[in-house]
Parts: sequence; C-alpha cells; structure tokens
Amino acid sequence: MVAVDVINTDPSNNVVDNFSEYTFTVLTSIKDVKAETWDACIDESYPFAKHAFLSALETSNSANADTGWLGQHIIMKNKLGQTAGIAPMYLKNHSYGEYVFDHGWANAFEQAGGRYYPKLQISIPFTPATGPRLLVNRTATQHAKHDDNVIYQALLSACISRCEQVGASSIHVTFPNEFQAQILQSCGLMLRTGIQYHWKNRGYSDFEDFLSSLTSRKRKQIRRERKEASASGLQFNVLSGDEIKEHHWDAFYSFYQHTSGRKWGIPYLTRDFFSLLGEKMSNQVVLMMVENGTRPIAGALNLKSDEILYGRNWGAIEFHKFLHFEVCYYQAIDYALAIGLKSVEAGAQGEHKLIRGYMPCQTHSAHWIANKSFRGAVEKYLEQETKNIGEEISFLDSLTPFKTKK
Repeated sequence: MVAVDVINTDPSNNVVDNFSEYTFTVLTSIKDVKAETWDACIDESYPFAKHAFLSALETSNSANADTGWLGQHIIMKNKLGQTAGIAPMYLKNHSYGEYVFDHGWANAFEQAGGRYYPKLQISIPFTPATGPRLLVNRTATQHAKHDDNVIYQALLSACISRCEQVGASSIHVTFPNEFQAQILQSCGLMLRTGIQYHWKNRGYSDFEDFLSSLTSRKRKQIRRERKEASASGLQFNVLSGDEIKEHHWDAFYSFYQHTSGRKWGIPYLTRDFFSLLGEKMSNQVVLMMVENGTRPIAGALNLKSDEILYGRNWGAIEFHKFLHFEVCYYQAIDYALAIGLKSVEAGAQGEHKLIRGYMPCQTHSAHWIANKSFRGAVEKYLEQETKNIGEEISFLDSLTPFKTKK
C-alpha cells in the first residue's frame, strides 16, 4: 500500500500564504494517479512530463526507492476534488542521473558539519530536457481568483513544506523552461544557469539548404564526416510507432549497456523501460538504428514533441569513424527537416556540437536550501558562476559555424 501524506502549507515559509481552497497530498507512486488526470496538467506535447514516461521509469525499476528516486509527488486539489496541480518530485540520497552537478555543494556542506542528503528533486529522472516542472490544470484552477503565478507559488509552497516534513536539506528543480525558471526565481529560489547545444530550423528546405548557411570550411567538414560514416556500407533506419519491435529494443539495450557501462559505469535504465516506452509512447519515439550487413550495431533513442526532437540515449557495439555524429546529429537534423520540427535538442554538454550547427543555449535549474548560512554561500557561488556562464556563451557564439551576415 502506497503511503499518502497530507500537507498543510505553512505561511512562515515566505513563499505564499495558505490557500483554503486547495489541499495537498504526497504520493510515493505515480500509479496512484490516473494517466488522464496527470496529463490534464500538461498543456503541451512535451513527452517527458507525461504519466506514460514517468510511470515507465517507475514500473521498470529504473527510478524508484531502490535506485534512490523515491516518489514524493505533490498533488494539489481544488474544493471540487479536481487535481489542479502536480509537482513530480523525488526524495534522493545521491546526485546521480540529474545532469546538474551539485557534488561540490554536498561535499562543502558535509565538511561544515551539515547533512546534504536526503534532498528533494523536482525533475524528470535521467532527462536533461528543458520543459515544464510544475504542472497545472488550468481547467481546475480557472474558478479561483488567482493568476497563474500564484497557483505555481502555492504548489511550490507545498513542496517546501514537504521538504521540512521529511528533513531534507534542499529542493532542486532541474531544467525548467524559461517561463517557470523566472517564476521559481520570483518565489525566492536561487537560479543557476547551464549550457546545452540546440539546432534551430531557420526555414531550411533540406539538409543541403542547411549546409548552405554554414561557412565553406564547415560545409566541407560535415560532408566529409557523413561520407566517411557510411563508407563501410552501413545501413541507417529511422523507426517510429509500430515499426519498432521488441528485437529492436533488445538490440538497442545492448548498445545502451555497452556505451553507458564504458563511459559512466552506471546504465540507469532497465531493459523493461524501453519496452514500456515503446508500448505507451510509440507515437513520440524515434529510434535511429544502424546495421552492418544484417547485424544491428548502433542506435540513438529520440523522443519528439510537436516542435522539438529530443536526443536522449546513444549506444554502439562497433566503432566506425564519425558514426556518433551521423546518427545523433545529422540524422536528427534530417528527420526534423522531413517532418517540419523547429529544433533538435541533442542532450547535455558537448562543445563538439557547435561546429555541426548546434548553437549554445542557456538552461536553468532552481534551488531552495533550508540552511540560511549555506544558502548564502551557494548564492555567492552562483553569482560568479552565472557571470562565467554568460561569458562562455558569448565566447561560444563568436565561434559560430554559420556565415557572417554582411
């Protein structure tokens, strides 16, 4: 039986006054929320916040208490018993699978005699893809005489109350979209910036049209890389929907295990996760597969919204020069152009993406720390880090592979 706790929001947390028209509960399992109820709080096609994706992580034992992701999902209901808002939140005893690195904070706090873990994470496990993190059902909140910002504040207030209840050191909201990042900052959370590299569709008709926007040197480099990647007769297939079968997932999981184990040592996702993803979200899954003869040897998992292709996982069991660039970057651009997507987000980090047409973009995380002294130290650190990130983005922008406008 999953425990359900009731939260009484406390005005003393300085985020928002208590709201008599709303009640807040905590669920340790997403199974206790109907998919249609959860998804009614998402007003866009962003795939990762959907019930299907998060339940696949939980059901497959990829993100649960045993792996250090104990659900603490905040459910906000109005007087009619309708779910008005949700915060997908997890109690964590480590900082793995987040892509916003706070190990230095943890070490500093513990060396000073504090206890950094457990902490609370409002995020999508193992997914550095910007999107909504506080989910609001506007149909269930429209009766209230509050604007959207106040609704978000009430939901965040419940999260902070839960943090205090369980004795967690802090709350971390990773990869919120720009709109929610600003709301979180206005609520008193400290904003942290990061860098990702995204490709933007500037109205290109095809890949050659995209190449024509680059400098001559970069065009030649990309054409050479694409030619060499397929020189050994490799076959490239793009699969989606019911085209993806279990044998494809078997092959991809072997790629994922091989590459994750070699690079990071921890393959977070279980084999069952991929089957559940294909079963529940096949219309938003795009699987790039590579065969050498009849043997599958590499692949890249992507998910898509109405406007964006999100590159998520890559793996290979054979080495071929430039194959990673071809499958993860160039094939992704080809696909985005073919179906009219506006951008490709190819995952975390990677300055090597810049010369391939993926430009630096600012990302955000937001942080609330209970200990005031430690909060002050982190705030000073973030002031300098934010300045450094801004300077780095400006420098990277100057290295653009695109032709300079005269």
